[in-house]
Parts: sequence; structure tokens; C-alpha cells
Amino acid sequence: MTAPVFVVEEGALTGVFPGTVFSLDGPEGRHAVSVRRLRVGEEIVLTDGEGAGAYGTVAAVEGKDRLDVAVTSVRSEPMPQPRITVVQALPKGDRGELAVETMTETGVDAIVPWAAARCVTQWKGERGQKSLGKWRATAREAGKQSRRLHFPPVAELMTTKQVANLLSGAAFAAVLHEEGSTPLATAELPAVGDIVLVVGPEGGVSPEELAVFEEAGAQPYRLGPSVLRTSTAGTAAAALLLGRTGRWS
Repeated sequence: MTAPVFVVEEGALTGVFPGTVFSLDGPEGRHAVSVRRLRVGEEIVLTDGEGAGAYGTVAAVEGKDRLDVAVTSVRSEPMPQPRITVVQALPKGDRGELAVETMTETGVDAIVPWAAARCVTQWKGERGQKSLGKWRATAREAGKQSRRLHFPPVAELMTTKQVANLLSGAAFAAVLHEEGSTPLATAELPAVGDIVLVVGPEGGVSPEELAVFEEAGAQPYRLGPSVLRTSTAGTAAAALLLGRTGRWS
């Protein structure tokens, strides 16, 4: 099994080099010591989730919530190209967290929650902020589980107009739609830049939304012969694109 990943604050790994002893404490230190029960000599990876990573071994365990890491190597991972963003309409129940989890594990680079017209779920006020926090926490934990150095940021909830602005600046923009005439598997993809995919809600993308997105440069594409749930379509599409762009090669 590959070494477990623990998250440090952004910038905390600046100036860290082979031979440095780094102290991991707080919630992550507690998880490493009391939950994962890491011991001296075991391998560990530290990351800020922004592409920086420090690899090393546990040098000392201090109490229940702190350990020292003897760093053996450091790595700065560039953002992969092309960059894949999924605009995810709000699903019902906890399916939003499922979508974020599987998309993160698959390799999506950014996630945008979208308040589509046909969404049953609504993010408003304190409840909306709590739901957004759950999505972000899910992306963080899934990033750790999948041993990523880049965790996908989860944006603030966007309106249809804001999503259209995002699509207009993409190198390739697509709306997953069961009535799309072109398979996503045959679309011409860019080697660099932003690929932005829109995944609609359970009730589908409305004709009005589809027209707005088409005006912004996004065409409708079908994913396959079967109709997937909104919580799984983004993951399936991302896997297809990661394979076709060579990022999984």
C-alpha cells in the first residue's frame, strides 16, 4: 500500500527539503497517531493540496496528536493539462457528496456546484453554506484517500448565467445530454486549456438553460447508450476524458 497522505496548511512546505524534520500536529497529527496509528519508520506523505508534497518517514511520535516526519524527498506537481472542470447540478440528498468523492478520486481538477432550474435541492442561507462545506470537506478527504497532491477546489454555488460565463472561456465546453447527437467519445479535445463539462439535475437541463449554454459555446454531447444518474455522470465522463487526453497513459 502507498504511503498515507496528510494535509498541512498552504505554504507550510515552503523551505522544506530532504533532511528537514517536519512536525505534524493538530487534527491531522491526531488522525495520524490515534486513528492510523503510524509508528516510527513508517512512510508518510504531506501535502498542501496545491501541488506541493513532502515524502518521508515517521521519526518520532509525541503524545496522541503529534509526530515528527523526517523528509527524504520533496515534489512540486504542476497542474495537469488539459484541466477538467465539472459543473455539477445539485443532486438530491447526499448524492452530491458521492459525486464529489468519486470525481475527486477519478481525477477531476475543479468542481462547480450549479443551481439548475430543475434542481429539487436548494442551497439557501446557512443550510447552503453547510452543504458547500460538506462538498469541500469531501473533496479534501477524497484527495487524501486517492493520494493526490492537487485537491480539486469546490467553487461557490453558481447561477446559470455564471456557468455560461465559465463555459465561454473554456477551450472545450460540453453539456452532457441524453439527446445530444454527438458522442463525447468522438469529440475533438484540446491538448491544453480548460475542459468544462456540465452535468444536469435529476430532471435534466431545461431547454432555456441549454440555449444559454449553446450561446456560450457549449454543445450537447451524449455519454453513452444508457442514462446515468446526475451523481455518476460526471465521474464517468471525466474517466473517458482522462483516458482520451492521455492523462491516464
